[in-house]
Amino acid sequence: MMKNYPLSFLFFSLLATVLVLACKEEKAAPTPLVPDVNVVAAGKLTVPVYSDYVGETYGISDVNIRSRVSGYITSMHFKEGQTVQKGQLLYVVDDRNIQTRIDAAEAQLAEARTYMVKAKSDLDRVEPLTQMNALSKRDLDAAVATHNASKAQVAAAEAALRNVKIEFGFTRVTSPISGVIGISKYLVGDFVNQGGMGEPMNTVSAIGEMRVRFPISEVDYLRFVKRAKENGDEKGRIAQVPVSLVLGDNMLYEETGRIDLANRQIDPATGSLTLQAVFKNDGRLLRPGQYVKVRFQTATYNDAIMVPQGAVNQLQSIYQVFLVNDSNKLVPKVVVPGARVGSNWIITSGLNEGQRVALIGNAGINPKNAVKPVAINWNYDSTSRN
Repeated sequence: MMKNYPLSFLFFSLLATVLVLACKEEKAAPTPLVPDVNVVAAGKLTVPVYSDYVGETYGISDVNIRSRVSGYITSMHFKEGQTVQKGQLLYVVDDRNIQTRIDAAEAQLAEARTYMVKAKSDLDRVEPLTQMNALSKRDLDAAVATHNASKAQVAAAEAALRNVKIEFGFTRVTSPISGVIGISKYLVGDFVNQGGMGEPMNTVSAIGEMRVRFPISEVDYLRFVKRAKENGDEKGRIAQVPVSLVLGDNMLYEETGRIDLANRQIDPATGSLTLQAVFKNDGRLLRPGQYVKVRFQTATYNDAIMVPQGAVNQLQSIYQVFLVNDSNKLVPKVVVPGARVGSNWIITSGLNEGQRVALIGNAGINPKNAVKPVAINWNYDSTSRN
């Protein structure tokens, strides 16, 4: 049977139980963790800034091979993809029709020469008879005219023969330059059209040096001209700027190039200006048609404050970094970023040299809690652009 206890006893017993449980929970509460946070010191550096532009490679000369006569290809005299020399025979186009015309032109020339010989003989007979008054002056004039006409006929026949022989020469397609020849668009038995009708038979490229053409914006162009004038070039030429080349595998090409020319006009459709750089290609590493990145210095920032890009957090149009104060707590700070340089960012406002900046990335760290700063070394790379 239950005993009857006073209400006061039950109240104090319940209170004692709650206090005991509260003490146990307080003792069981875990100690808050202090997370490690990588920290860098904002650096103050003079930074050259390089820009990358996508370009395409061309041989120093790229010449399309076309036939100057129509006909079927009867033979080929080169190996595709190999080096050919200037004047080397490449293709032979069917020449039987032209050979027939040569034969006809030679016959006409022979006939004209025979007629000229006869006319000269007639003139030689008429001249003395005219002097003896055996023939009239009119007969002499007729003989002279006939002889002159025969000479003109011989000249015309010789010209016609030369012309058809020139056409015969066009059936032998030779290389206009020394270089590497590509894969033939036409093979033996294919019909080729005269002149510019249809695609070229082949292309020969001189690749001892390579051209790289790339577009830049009008704004960039004006900035480059201004910078060139500031560097002492009154005409604002940018041709003296050293140019590097980044290949498709992101490797830097070993040769340094030079800007060779700029197009005469800004393209009104795109607002860009096409520049051309020239690179040596002794190792034949570059080939026409490659897409590469052209890299050269476009600006210099003196005494720039810079931090890794991973230290900058963006929320819409607001950029901020997290500073580590003397109490090892994170303090958000709004900054104004400038140009990106490699994997780093120039900060134009809101940050001073030497301030400790946390690299927290997307980690969910409460700024109110203390952190354990871990100083790391970092280097900037101004020769690449993300």
